[in-house]
Amino acid sequence: MWDSPVMVLLMVAGTICAAMLVPAGILHLLPRLGRPGRAMSEAGCHAPLLDVWITWFIIAPLIAGPIFVGWWGLLGAVIGQVAAVLIWTAVHELSHREARRGPRIVKVINQKVGAVRNITAVWLTAIVVPLFWIVRMAQVFIYPLLTLLVGLPRYRHAEWVNVSRHKFSGLVGHDLIWCLYCDWMTGVWSLGSEMLRNVESFWCPIRFDSEKKCERCRQDFPDIDNGWVRADGTMAEVADLLDRMHDGHHGWFSHPTRLTVKCKPVDDGGDEQGA
Repeated sequence: MWDSPVMVLLMVAGTICAAMLVPAGILHLLPRLGRPGRAMSEAGCHAPLLDVWITWFIIAPLIAGPIFVGWWGLLGAVIGQVAAVLIWTAVHELSHREARRGPRIVKVINQKVGAVRNITAVWLTAIVVPLFWIVRMAQVFIYPLLTLLVGLPRYRHAEWVNVSRHKFSGLVGHDLIWCLYCDWMTGVWSLGSEMLRNVESFWCPIRFDSEKKCERCRQDFPDIDNGWVRADGTMAEVADLLDRMHDGHHGWFSHPTRLTVKCKPVDDGGDEQGA
């Protein structure tokens, strides 16, 4: 019986679903276990422990399923993950009936675009979660090598990669789980943008020939207007700029940590990454 693909699919989906719901229950329980539990809960809301939880809930099932039972395992893992989210959402909303009946994000958006379109669009965004995780792994394992090799600034990742929207009053169920996703995603994206600003100004401080591109990118890359050599400039200007700007500190030019003493921030601005 267990050789049937359908049974394998159900077995994997059930196992993955349980492997997600049980830790989720533990996370809900931790703050109720006194000061040690609250400390553990708070630590889990910030990198690096948050990275462990994200990997467990999002990536580990997608790896374990195919390893053990092939492509049916991958499909079963996805079904198990979706089922766990739906079950958790229902249970959380049932345990917060007053908030569920009150004003909610999902109600407003459903009225604006329709429930089917809204829910479909929300779940489509979930497809890119593994891509954000890959970006996060690059921040953890690749960027520090650039710091070691060429002196790009270090960062306290926990100040960027964290979640806190669960503390917002009245945010429950569907709204809560997706807002936590955006909470994590925004931090990963912002830290990645910060690191990419360093990369661009360190190796390629030349304005784009397209003024439209400069206009579109200057918000994310302020050095377009704060030091990069104009598009019709010369390589001599580029070499001179690099020689002047990368003297002891190798971050993007208008970065606050350019005010440094021996490559360390003058004040505790939180720009260096804790180990």
